[in-house]
Amino acid sequence: MEPFLLNKRILITGASKGIGRAIALAVARAGASVVICGRTAAIEKAAKELSDETGAKVIGKLADVKNCEQVAELFQFVDRELGGLDILVNNAGVGVFAKTADLSIEDWRSVIDTNLSGVFYCTREALQRFKSAGGGYLVNISSLAGKNPFAGGAAYNASKFALNGFSEAVMLDHRGDNVRVSYIMPGSVDTSFGSTQTGADWKIAPEDIAEIVLMLLRMPPRTLVSRVEVRPSKPKGNA
Repeated sequence: MEPFLLNKRILITGASKGIGRAIALAVARAGASVVICGRTAAIEKAAKELSDETGAKVIGKLADVKNCEQVAELFQFVDRELGGLDILVNNAGVGVFAKTADLSIEDWRSVIDTNLSGVFYCTREALQRFKSAGGGYLVNISSLAGKNPFAGGAAYNASKFALNGFSEAVMLDHRGDNVRVSYIMPGSVDTSFGSTQTGADWKIAPEDIAEIVLMLLRMPPRTLVSRVEVRPSKPKGNA
């Protein structure tokens, strides 16, 4: 792969597995220096494996994005290890699926605090660094659940509908500051997120989402692809 991201510094949240890990692999292969974060020690193992596979600088950091203090520490870590930030990929997300009456307060807070507040905490930190650098790129991984509500999805739908609106507002706030903002809305992706059914050949592969991220980052600065909707070509059920 052409190293078109050489000298670019990228932070990817929620990248120990699934979509986040696939994005980390793709940008590292393209020459970027990368910090990945996650909530468990698996993030350090993932970083070593990615670094060994690509030869790029990939470093793992424990961080829970719904904790604003941990987010601040994460970005300080990025400053020390990478010397700044050019691109942030907000990928970390959780899902709790149940009828609204059956959702606990803790379930609601976990989903909203991770999928929405966590994105705000990370974005706020990134924007401060983009301002110093004269610009940057923000990519948010959302979902088709951000436009298509479904039974059992009250918390998840709310978080993703809000994330889409947040992404567009950030774009309008900061497009004049040389900050580009895109959000990607996948349908069913072949990961363990929200389901134990993996390996379904009709689902989107995490690597496909990574390819879309690369496409966005390749776009010339004069052009912004602000939203990308992605669906399985031949879905089964509501996918």
